[in-house]
Amino acid sequence: MWFFGKKGASGFSARSTAEEVTHGVDGTGLTAIVTGASSGIGVETARVLALRGVHVVMAVRNTGSGAKVKEDIVNRVPGAKLDVMELDLSSMDSVRKFASDYKSSGRPLNLLINNAGIMACPFMLSKDNIELQFATNHLGHFLLTKLLLDTMKNTSRESKREGRIVNLSSEAHRYSYPEGVRFDKINDKSSYSSIRAYGQSKLCNILHANELTKQLKEDGVNITANSLHPGAIMTNLGRYFNSYLAGAVGAVAKYVLKTVPQGAATTCYVALSPQVTGVTGEYFLDSNIAKPISLAKDSELAKKVWDFSTKLTESQSGESSTSN
Repeated sequence: MWFFGKKGASGFSARSTAEEVTHGVDGTGLTAIVTGASSGIGVETARVLALRGVHVVMAVRNTGSGAKVKEDIVNRVPGAKLDVMELDLSSMDSVRKFASDYKSSGRPLNLLINNAGIMACPFMLSKDNIELQFATNHLGHFLLTKLLLDTMKNTSRESKREGRIVNLSSEAHRYSYPEGVRFDKINDKSSYSSIRAYGQSKLCNILHANELTKQLKEDGVNITANSLHPGAIMTNLGRYFNSYLAGAVGAVAKYVLKTVPQGAATTCYVALSPQVTGVTGEYFLDSNIAKPISLAKDSELAKKVWDFSTKLTESQSGESSTSN
């Protein structure tokens, strides 16, 4: 939304910050996992959730960086409750270990913020031999959510509070491959486009939340699942852009790019705002409900992505196939 100051139905706009959209919200007693909480908007998301009383588990690839971020947040937010746990979303073994350790800890789980991501990188394969953006941005979060869902269901039942799953997507979902998701060409290097592959992974984030919504409703569980676009923010997510492009973007940045506090706003709004109670299967932009492309609302495609992702994660669990 380029009209930065224009407020939507929620009363917030692209200019609103994470603190502003959660003003007056008491998150005491809630526990959240934030993936990628040691850089970019993940740091601000963790800080503002902690500021509102939420116990935040920072799921990060580099625990050294995570520990420094935690220390900085505690210095700024006295009494903040934060833990750091290791999670590499590009590795299914790492996702499984994280989920196992989390469940063993006995912690409840009210909020799952699937925030981490990589953007527009050259063609690479994950440790499980899956194209890296699809593996990290979608598949790792798909598996993480699946493994922690029972914990969330138990927490919601016992606490009698709504659980919320928040997938960070992007307006880049509009620029996926023409067919949306290339099920038979996920690892096709010859036709790989770094931008379209990023768009594909972000489209899958929306489809994942939508299929989750359907299944959670069928189960009669008090857990919502939504997706969102945080906004264009100059963080190290764009580290693969060349310096010329970065310079060009920087020249117009003050007009179109969000600050990090603004970039974390929609995440914190969807995770904590009472305005979003009972709202599920929606796509948010600038702390307001927005419309994704029609493919993102295709329930058959959502189910196909779910089944495809289930198959990929199960085949890497060491119990089924060894095929590529």
